[in-house]
Amino acid sequence: MSVSARPRPRALDEPAPPKVVAARHPWRWVGIVVVLVLSAQFVSGLVTNPGWDWATFSRFITADSILKAVLVTLELTLYGTVLGFALGIVLALMRLSRSRFLEAVSWTYVWAFRSIPLIVQLLFWFNISYLYEELRFGIPFGPTFFGFQTKDLISPMGAAVLGLALHQAAYAAEIVRSGVISVDHGQLEAAAALGIPRSRQLRRIVLPQAMRSILPNATNEVISLFKGTSVVSVVAIGELFYQVQVIYGRNARVVALLMVATAWYVALTTLLSIVQHYVEKRYAKGTTRGEDGWKWAR
Repeated sequence: MSVSARPRPRALDEPAPPKVVAARHPWRWVGIVVVLVLSAQFVSGLVTNPGWDWATFSRFITADSILKAVLVTLELTLYGTVLGFALGIVLALMRLSRSRFLEAVSWTYVWAFRSIPLIVQLLFWFNISYLYEELRFGIPFGPTFFGFQTKDLISPMGAAVLGLALHQAAYAAEIVRSGVISVDHGQLEAAAALGIPRSRQLRRIVLPQAMRSILPNATNEVISLFKGTSVVSVVAIGELFYQVQVIYGRNARVVALLMVATAWYVALTTLLSIVQHYVEKRYAKGTTRGEDGWKWAR
């Protein structure tokens, strides 16, 4: 009698669970300490150094002349933004058109106005009456019916708005164009195959997707324009930086008055950034699941 038994497989030794070692970043902590020390020194200097002259700062931060200058700065930013982006949209559509002539005109405009410094453009429009004393309307190369003196037609404020808007339009055109071409062209072909009208394609398909690309860059341009309005001080417009220069030219409190302008610029650009955040979040809906577009808007 024989007994046969199948050999049992040897139990494999189970590997020991891996040991988790916490990641250490010693240089990161060194960097944090250095930044904290430098920040503390800067804040201490702001508080203890009498050169900052906080008494003068608190005296002028809400002075009537400063508030009026802030209002002029906001007006210049508003006019420059609205007119600049209105013209920029037209230039972007011209650049995207199938007409070679319109495309060339738009490209030339963008190339020229992006190449010339803003201060040169402002001085040119401010002195336009030296080149063209009268603006005439009539038959081209023929008789004129009526005309206007350019000196009376374009005031310093009008020259500043004109210069800012034309300069802004060149950048706005490229921002809008880049947003439109970022939309997948296949979606438009699919919409056209379904018989959706072109106007509805633009409103429902192109614009919502293009805005996600346009908004961050457009907001940066608005903030840049807001700070760039300080350039119009060369044509004696009473905006914020010009008014600050006038005041510290009288009392020699340069640092304190510059801090007044800085505080207003920081406060208003912060408000613009908050508005940008919520507008971006509005157009981010549908891009991610379950988080209301929050990831896209970060």
